[in-house]
This record gives sequence, structure tokens and C-alpha cells, in this order.
Amino acid sequence: MAQTGKQFLFVSDFDQTLSFNDSGLVLSKLLGIDNFDQRVAGLSRIHLVQQGGELTYLLLHDPEFRRVRKEHLSAVGKQIRLKENIPLLATLLRELEGNEFSFHVVSAAPEEVIQSALEGILPPDHIHGTRFRYDAESGEIESIVRLPAGYGKVAVVDELRTRMRIRHDSVVYVGDGSSDVHVMLHVNRLDGLTIAVSENKYITPIAKRTILSDDACSVLVPILEDLFGWNTSKIRAFFESHGLALQEWDKIQTDSITLCSTAAAPDIVIN
Repeated sequence: MAQTGKQFLFVSDFDQTLSFNDSGLVLSKLLGIDNFDQRVAGLSRIHLVQQGGELTYLLLHDPEFRRVRKEHLSAVGKQIRLKENIPLLATLLRELEGNEFSFHVVSAAPEEVIQSALEGILPPDHIHGTRFRYDAESGEIESIVRLPAGYGKVAVVDELRTRMRIRHDSVVYVGDGSSDVHVMLHVNRLDGLTIAVSENKYITPIAKRTILSDDACSVLVPILEDLFGWNTSKIRAFFESHGLALQEWDKIQTDSITLCSTAAAPDIVIN
């Protein structure tokens, strides 16, 4: 159980973790570009880029996406539908049970998108997205400075932990998809806490907890339970004191099983 006065690093993905939308899908709709999902699926099938880095590849190489400028990315951020109560989550994490949680976002989404979406909620230096180098005259994306996808997320989390002198077991990571697998495995190895916010088949077996909710504050439940040892009554009272009611809280373990007939099934002989 955590002791008061401890410092934690709280790291969250962005797309479909703090938001309901994929940044690339919103961008493609803004520009009138069709078949974004199919383009991403094609890149995923041939494993040309790191999982989560598909939009970055399209921005650099797809002729229709090459017209994207910094202002387009900022405009996308304003159209992203965020989960409920992210500002409250940021406020509560600043001092939780006498402990300080430093809230950072590490995502393969373009940095301009995340900064625009979370403006006034998180400072820019707590947002670590894909960073581009732009042509000074045309404003065209010229190259990548940083892409936090796959192992790239591991590098950013380790850099933050080292710089802030956070203990190995004081890292909390929240993610939703296969691009979070590497960093979740890394945080688990350090005895940190990993939380999945989707039923993605690649991360739910890896994450220590899975929380399904439209409210960003829901991730506080495993923090309060697993790090501080709070019981259900205390957690309910905590949320109520901040104007939230735990209306439904179902703890479910799901086994997904597929059975199929075998071609060489043995004959059953009944005497």
C-alpha cells in the first residue's frame, strides 16, 4: 500500500483513452479525405510502421495528407470529443491521499492536436505527442522529430521517470490499444500499475486492471483500490464528495472462448 507524501507518474494515451475519436479520422473528415480506416488497416497488415504511427506515415507520404499544415492539426484538436471530467481528473491527481501524481500524456497523435484538445487542462510540457519539423516557408511537414509509438512510448516514460526521480513501482499507465502493449509490459515489469480502458484483445490480458467508462475519473478506482487499499465504501464516498456518484460498478471477468470441430476427431465407440 502506498504511503502518504509519495510522488507518482501518471501517464495516459490520448486517442480513445482520453477521447472518443481517433485524431486521424477527425482530420480526414475535416479535409474531406475518404477511406482513412482502410488506409490505416493496409499499413497495419504490411507492418510498414510502428503500431500507432500510421497517421504520421500518411502525413509524410500520402499525397492527399501532404497538404496538412499545423493549423489543420490545431483545428482537429478543437473537434475531438473528450471523455467526461478530464479537468477534474487532473485536479484530483495533484494531491490524492496526500500524494502527488504528475499527469502526462504520451501518444502517437500529433502534438498540436493534443495540445489544442487539452488546452487549459494540461500544460504543453506535459504533452508528449508526435512532433514534426515544418518547412519555414511553405508550412509543409518536412520530417519527424519524435514519434511516441510502440517502443517510442517506453522511451518517453523512462525519460520522464528518470528526470522526475520517480520510483519504478510508482508509475501508472493508462491505454486502450495494441500500440500500448510495449509500454504496459515495461510498466508491469517495473511493478507499476497498468490500466486498460477498452476490451482490446491485445492489452486486456496484459493490463493489471481494465476499466470501461465514458468518464475519465473512472481510472481513479484501481488507483484507490490497488495503490491505497481503499474499500468500496470509501471509494464511493470519495467520488460523492467531488460531485460524482458511482451509479453502476460491475466487476466482471470475461472468458472469450471459440470452439471448432477438428477434422480428425476420434470415433466414439459405445459398447
